[in-house]
Amino acid sequence: MMSSPTSIPARMRGLNRAEICDVNFTEFVQSWDGRAGTAPDVDAPVLEGSALDAKGFLELFESQLVSRHLDLMARVLRVQNKVFYTIGSSGHEGNAMVARATRHTDPAFLHYRSGGFMAERFRKLPGMDPAMDSALSFAASKDDPASGGRHKVWGSKPLWVLPQTSTIASHLPKALGTAIAIEAGRRLGHQLPIPDDSITICSFGDASSNHATAQTAFNAAAWTAYQKLPAPALFVCEDNGIGISVKTPSGWIARNFSRRADLDYFAADGLDLASGYADVQRAVEHCRTTRRPTFLHLRTTRIMGHAGTDFEIEWRSLEELCAVEATDPLLRSAAIALESGLMSRDEVLELYERTRKRCFAAAAEADRRPKLEALADVIAPLAPYSPDKVMAEAERADYQERRLEVFGGEAKLPENLPPRHMAIQINQALHETFAKYPEALLFGEDVAQKGGVYTVTKGLQKAFGPRRVFNTLLDETMILGMAQGFANVGMLPIPEIQYLAYFHNACDQIRGEAASLQFFSNNQYANPMVVRIAGLGYQRGFGGHFHNDNSITALRDIPGLVVGCPSRGDDAVTMLRTLTALAKVDGRVSVFLEPIALYMTKDLHEAGDGGWLTEYPAPGAAMVIGEGRVYLPESVKDGNSDDADGHDDLVVFTYGNGVPMSLRAARSIREAHGWRTRVVDLRWLVPLNDAWIVEQARSAQRIIIVDEGRQSAGVGEGVITALAEGGLGGIPFERVVGVDTYTPLAGAAFLVIPGEADIVDAAGRLAGGA
Repeated sequence: MMSSPTSIPARMRGLNRAEICDVNFTEFVQSWDGRAGTAPDVDAPVLEGSALDAKGFLELFESQLVSRHLDLMARVLRVQNKVFYTIGSSGHEGNAMVARATRHTDPAFLHYRSGGFMAERFRKLPGMDPAMDSALSFAASKDDPASGGRHKVWGSKPLWVLPQTSTIASHLPKALGTAIAIEAGRRLGHQLPIPDDSITICSFGDASSNHATAQTAFNAAAWTAYQKLPAPALFVCEDNGIGISVKTPSGWIARNFSRRADLDYFAADGLDLASGYADVQRAVEHCRTTRRPTFLHLRTTRIMGHAGTDFEIEWRSLEELCAVEATDPLLRSAAIALESGLMSRDEVLELYERTRKRCFAAAAEADRRPKLEALADVIAPLAPYSPDKVMAEAERADYQERRLEVFGGEAKLPENLPPRHMAIQINQALHETFAKYPEALLFGEDVAQKGGVYTVTKGLQKAFGPRRVFNTLLDETMILGMAQGFANVGMLPIPEIQYLAYFHNACDQIRGEAASLQFFSNNQYANPMVVRIAGLGYQRGFGGHFHNDNSITALRDIPGLVVGCPSRGDDAVTMLRTLTALAKVDGRVSVFLEPIALYMTKDLHEAGDGGWLTEYPAPGAAMVIGEGRVYLPESVKDGNSDDADGHDDLVVFTYGNGVPMSLRAARSIREAHGWRTRVVDLRWLVPLNDAWIVEQARSAQRIIIVDEGRQSAGVGEGVITALAEGGLGGIPFERVVGVDTYTPLAGAAFLVIPGEADIVDAAGRLAGGA
């Protein structure tokens, strides 16, 4: 048996706790002197009173051993630079019970201590090898079936384990979102890729349960259940009592979760397969049959430290370490094998060593497999784009019967109506999108009966019903988590973030989760969506920082994201058609950034001129991603033609509110300097089309960049970089940009963002330097 903390052998005073835990197992089995029973039949309880049969126990025990030896292998080979990840599952191997009690079609969102779960779930399909697949991931091999060598993740397409990289519970909102989507999809008659009675499984640690992202998921789950809406999510809190080095107060998880209304609590001993399995089964069955959010509190422990670099002996007492190591669940599993008579000591040790050889053999093979060595290979799944297919889908117009039904006849089709402002055109485009895609959903704050705070979604719920257009709780993190969930089951979510400033509350749901899924799953999984965000400045009579946020820097920094920003109604329609096609064809995540101040804008130069009203584009018209709109110069002051010498006196690059503002300024600049000014609307802000920008600038004698965002890290910086790297850095330029500050209230707001006079003044400075 294990030595007591008061009589610790000298060898146990070393730093290598992995080696000590390894030796502990062997010594425990060798010294076991209990009484062995008569081996039960395979379908009989492994121990009297246990809900786990002998066959199940033997398979779970083997899964535990595979998980453990993968951990030990990683510790040995990391120092040889053959393995690149050492956060292990040791002490958590009991989560294999959750895998056994669930189906391989139950979508699983797992945290990093899930080796036991994965080893057991691999049994669900024939011909799969958890040791080999895991070794390929540990070795960052290009052949890794989960991520293609991009990260050590627990993931499998055939086993419905969606790869996670989160360490602080950022996967909980999308796990709940997927559970909600299963039920919503079934009710809509959507053909789900999994059985209708599936549940989602989401595991996390006790420390992570305190994180705001976790709490938002628990709150949303209870909010949903309180309204008697189905949300079959199994939250598995693997409680080892510590987060890296910060201990969870004893009893905190039970105290915090056992009494929560509408989050049904179960507890199970993850350290003892024989006694814990029945409770795991009960939690799973409850979740599946009641369709209610369920919290499974699974007792675990953590041995061998947080990771290979965590030398616990430096900050924990030796007595404490030994006490923790004595709770190793593999010791209890070995004891069950011996007590039940299923295995002898020699058979247990033979299985232990055979599993070690299996894992090291897999690691040796993984080390021989190719690595990612070319940049193109690394980023291949980041932003898949099939331009011809996307345009074909965007231009597809084979749903005209449904369009006629939605709009109420030929005469009411939007293309047959007079020119309208942007808000109406977006509204019409959303109606059209819902007619084209029966799987499309729109949700957010105030989008349903009210039709949005700017009436952009008015009439959608009436036209398509509350199952496709609905309000959510006021929680942007959960809105985006739900969007990922609906996308995971094959639907087309169009979530709305009410204001750009609110996006920052939930940014990681796009940055760390949605936009990263294709990359970390080697494009096996995707969560396509079009996120509508109302934003930017220039609202009059209403505003302040939260309603006039002009910074899109956080969006520009998200790999793989596409951001489009229309400045007029017809562009909004064709852009939305293209973004929905991009989601359908390539599974991409995009943001449709709607300039609030242009929603209702009708005039351009003078009151009543209707210069900013546009006709609705005919079905089949779409916008090429990356292609901007060019406004050719008006006639110069002296009457010369626009192309008199093949050059533009001035080219203005801008977007959003800057477009009509620059067009008005161009008229003043022409009157002041006689310049032919061409205004270029970028339209696509992420990624910027550098080559197209350079082409538009080649004819320029001067350049002004009008960026309504902030000075630091704004779109304007990207334009300047494109020009410099394109060899046009010698062209004189001015940048008219917002100030690095928050937006104040009322008229003061216009002091911190560009105005027409600022553009005219910039032209004057360029004229003075000519």
